[in-house]
Amino acid sequence: QVQLVESGGGLAQPGGSLRLSCAASGFPFGTYAMTWVRQAPGKGLEWVSGISQGGERTEYLDSVKGRFTISRDDAEKTLYLQMNDLKPEDTALYICGKAERSGWARLGDIGAFDSWGQGTQVTVSS
Repeated sequence: QVQLVESGGGLAQPGGSLRLSCAASGFPFGTYAMTWVRQAPGKGLEWVSGISQGGERTEYLDSVKGRFTISRDDAEKTLYLQMNDLKPEDTALYICGKAERSGWARLGDIGAFDSWGQGTQVTVSS
């Protein structure tokens, strides 16, 4: 049974940093691409970032490029999102996802991911 459990969210001031984690179990983590998406209050899901199996490819939403970094630790079966220089518009529920199939995945396509965690709330406010 696939399980994805996010943690690390909280309240941050504008310009601050947070590091999100996503602990995975129930599948061979190292063979799947992974993603982070977010949902702001009253809005739909927005893709944020993706990372390939092995971590060689990463992609980012334009508005977070240079501020967010996605990474993975396959030995620990954990996905990360380092978020720096946070802005109020980053406020959202952040959710990690697993690709539908092992191997290559289209990182920027939410439809390529089929399993999701419950999310961790990030609030950026002074």
